[in-house]
Amino acid sequence: MDIFTRFRAIPEADKVRAVSTLIEDATPDFDFFYMTVLSVLMASFGLLAGSETVVIGSMLLAPIMSPVLAFALGLSMSNHSLMGRSLSTLGRATAISIGASVGASLLFSFGSFGSESVMSNAIILARTQPTLLYFAVAIIAGLAAAYTVAQPHLSSGLTGVAVAVALMPPLAVVGIGIAHLSIPMAAGAFVMYLVNVAGIVFAAMMSFSLMDVHAKREQADNKIAQEEKRVEVEEEKVEEIKSKDQNDNPAD
Repeated sequence: MDIFTRFRAIPEADKVRAVSTLIEDATPDFDFFYMTVLSVLMASFGLLAGSETVVIGSMLLAPIMSPVLAFALGLSMSNHSLMGRSLSTLGRATAISIGASVGASLLFSFGSFGSESVMSNAIILARTQPTLLYFAVAIIAGLAAAYTVAQPHLSSGLTGVAVAVALMPPLAVVGIGIAHLSIPMAAGAFVMYLVNVAGIVFAAMMSFSLMDVHAKREQADNKIAQEEKRVEVEEEKVEEIKSKDQNDNPAD
């Protein structure tokens, strides 16, 4: 069986599950942004300390794979609602991540973590020089992530880490560069981030197209509506708790 036929042979139930899972995981709710911030903070601290182990560990927390893959899914479906939703989530996650990294860098912008140390930190500088090799890595990560999300017997978490490795460290370096007023560092890291996003999106879009998920547009729209309703209910619950706290503890 050739590779193209194998993609088409994925059961319809698994395709529906993949669409539902991606949209759910890419929902811009508190959980998503909270884990994104924790991940980029951990990545920033690992980069500043020169520890690849900590940087890789931070990827276990990162949920940023989901909106990237959801955007690729939207492209393969020609679903403008899903594309817009995913881009919005990714844009907000990008801005929040850079802001958190700037804050973390400023917090430790002294002594052994000062500008001189940062400018000579090899694992930071490695994220400021985008090359075709990194683009190839991003494509492989995108191919793996898109395939495993439609295969329940494979671990999508592992490929999620691979995608996050391609995205979160460059974002953290953007923040570090801004904090240390190094425009070349911030610009180089941001270009690498965009190149990696492009590689992942291109590879994932091709994979989803081979799976022929275009017919699942209705399921995607229904899931988006469900997720928006869920977020709305959660926000109403938060407001109720805040209101109750204010009534129980009125200002003097």
